[in-house]
Amino acid sequence: MQITFLGTSSGVPTRSRNVSSVALRLPQRAEFWLFDCGEGTQHQLLRSDLKTSQIRRIFITHLHGDHIFGLMGFLASCGLAGNVQRVDIYGPAGLNEYLKACGKYSHTHFSYPVQVHTVSPGIIYEDDEYIVSCGSLKHRVTAFGYRVEEKDRAGRFDVEKATALGIPPGPIYGKLKRGETVTLPDGREIQGTELCGQVEIGRKFVYCTDTVYCENAVELAQNADVLIHEATFAHQDAQLAFDRLHSTSTMAAQVALGAGVKQLIMTHFSPRYAPGNDVELSDLLREAQAIFPNTILAYDFLTYEISRHRAVELVESHG
Repeated sequence: MQITFLGTSSGVPTRSRNVSSVALRLPQRAEFWLFDCGEGTQHQLLRSDLKTSQIRRIFITHLHGDHIFGLMGFLASCGLAGNVQRVDIYGPAGLNEYLKACGKYSHTHFSYPVQVHTVSPGIIYEDDEYIVSCGSLKHRVTAFGYRVEEKDRAGRFDVEKATALGIPPGPIYGKLKRGETVTLPDGREIQGTELCGQVEIGRKFVYCTDTVYCENAVELAQNADVLIHEATFAHQDAQLAFDRLHSTSTMAAQVALGAGVKQLIMTHFSPRYAPGNDVELSDLLREAQAIFPNTILAYDFLTYEISRHRAVELVESHG
């Protein structure tokens, strides 16, 4: 799992920060999933190491423009490129109607299948490797946070040990790899767990924006390896956060602390905290770290890799 931030500003883009979008790359599948698609996201993708042809799923938190104005343009460009097989899009009610209206009035027709799924709290997608669920957040419009949970993997199967025990290769190996107990032709019972290494715990990624502090975010983020949470405002501007139903740096930290996450990455920053102003983003970071030390600030093109054992930050710069 590898996270790439394509936009980390709130509301409007700045010279150094585009509006909201985060990519989750799944290298073993040669695909990536996109979370929100603000205006200019396709330009950000061109400046990243991601391949547009590998887009497979898009998850939209809510229908405010800074989270969806780049969606139709991106989908249209994918069609013109002719190298996308299929895209499934997940989001709140109204998203399908929005895309249909964009297609109708711009006379855009996709050359590949696009399926829109209207989500509600709970599991919204599952396959052999991943479970994706969503939870309601607290914003001015219907908004959802998303949780991607990788399923646990059985430990490495010890073929040499199996051979030494005289276990014949074949379908029986598959059962043992799954941890099952099998009976050999000679009557011996072999427990698969004895031939497999330690179970590899699946990674957990959570994306929460836009929202003021809410218990649903804490619940959604439980024990996540990485929580991406909006921090539009500094603590001193908490009243603005409550008025506009956004989070402060301290609210994001409180969610991370309450959920027991390993790493908090804050994003969706108001341009009011630009360098040189009375309050800067470094102040938001200090506020959050006072509550939850394992906090960093996102910036455009930050790439963050989540390993099965620990999360490692990869700092990259792009021109």
